[in-house]
Amino acid sequence: MVAGRVSFVGAGPGAADLITLRGARRIAEADVVVWAASLVMQECVTEHARPGAELVDSSKIAHEDVLALYARAAREGLRVARVHSGDPSLWGAVQEQYDAAEALGLEVEIVPGVSAFGAAAATAGRELTIPEVAQSVVLCRLEGGKTPMPEREKVREFARHGTTMAIFLSAARTSQLVEELRAGGYPDDTPVVVAYRVSWPDEMWFRCRLDEVAARCKEHKLWRHTLFLVGAALGASGTRSHLYHAGHFHTFRKPDREARRALRASRG
Repeated sequence: MVAGRVSFVGAGPGAADLITLRGARRIAEADVVVWAASLVMQECVTEHARPGAELVDSSKIAHEDVLALYARAAREGLRVARVHSGDPSLWGAVQEQYDAAEALGLEVEIVPGVSAFGAAAATAGRELTIPEVAQSVVLCRLEGGKTPMPEREKVREFARHGTTMAIFLSAARTSQLVEELRAGGYPDDTPVVVAYRVSWPDEMWFRCRLDEVAARCKEHKLWRHTLFLVGAALGASGTRSHLYHAGHFHTFRKPDREARRALRASRG
């Protein structure tokens, strides 16, 4: 008997053409496609699923129902594509499903997807890591929601680093979010990108200051499906990268001697 398989597929942030080639292939191969219609654009599934494939909207069933489907896949040797929004490694409740599928003897894999924070940065035309401004990105969420947060992972603690932050699942409490960011040290004029359903047909995004976030979100009635990018890099100009400087060398390129001396002098 052929072993069943569960592929956890990252569908990307919304647009049907932002799914990966591998993800689309797994959906096309699947006997059963499980997806959340409220989070994943319908075309991500319908454009790739084969005729006759069983399509299950996970937003209408409980976790136990999904596990029962995996058990059936193990018994009948079915291929299942479990389609998640964004990238499955972030707030996807994938680990418990992965472990359960593995315990059932199924082949299991994760197909990564484009995360919403990358799509938001692309839409806003911003690089999140600017030399000498920010070289790290913190991915986090506001505490106090449905899922408990470890004490050491409060937004204000992450904000003390002063680098770029991508904050998910927090739009329903924007005033609290702003206060946490202030408590961590971000000044009121910190640039923020607010991105709602980025890459969907009804996407909306705008730039504002930190002290404008709560009012702007209230104005636009943003309380779900909204991501916040925060930090000085969002308002900084691009700087000359040393990686592509004529004086920099690596395995595939030798440096120009004069440029090398100038680069060393600038670093000194």
